[in-house]
Amino acid sequence: MGRGKIEIKKIENPTNRQVTYSKRRNGIFKKAQELTVLCDAKLSLIMFSNTGKFHEYISPTTTTKKIFDQYQRTLGMDLWNTHYERMQENMRRLQEINKKLRREIRQRVGEELNDLSMDELRGLEQNMDGSLAVVRDRKYHVIKTQTDTYKKKVRNLEERHGNLLLDLEGISEDAQYGLVNTEGDYGSAAAFANGVSSLCAIRLHLSHDHHNLHHGGGFASHDLRLA
Repeated sequence: MGRGKIEIKKIENPTNRQVTYSKRRNGIFKKAQELTVLCDAKLSLIMFSNTGKFHEYISPTTTTKKIFDQYQRTLGMDLWNTHYERMQENMRRLQEINKKLRREIRQRVGEELNDLSMDELRGLEQNMDGSLAVVRDRKYHVIKTQTDTYKKKVRNLEERHGNLLLDLEGISEDAQYGLVNTEGDYGSAAAFANGVSSLCAIRLHLSHDHHNLHHGGGFASHDLRLA
């Protein structure tokens, strides 16, 4: 039983299409190699898959450049010269654009203005005014951003300063009334409270002794003790 004929049309399934391409590519390369050996033919076979992968077969006794050179001699045309002319034309176009841009830059700084007409000078002035407006808008935006950032930093510092003052007032009240924060170091808080109490007691004794001296009294041994 012979093979059934396959309808020649695009294979819709991507996987089947890639598998078929790989199999038939290898078959074409094999036929090209056989043709090269049997007939002493010069072959250059270039293939691109639908995914952009490149595959090439060249006869062992030649190169792709030699094939192209022989192709040009046979047809009487020069592919490289045509390509070179296109490159030259593109380069001339880019050089003209570059020359025009450089002239505009020099005119914007006040050079090469003698050959300009009144309309050209007026257009140059309008362009410079527009550019100046854009620069000013950008400058004001940068200034506003920096100012807002500075104000935000100042507000944060003021909030931190206020919180520190509140914490300090809380610590002072705890020391005055003998309150200790149980979450902190008990020994440090107690020592601080005792120190404040002792200091208050010393101030009271000194005030009392000063009053006694003022009225002719003197120091007693028990007046110098600490509470």
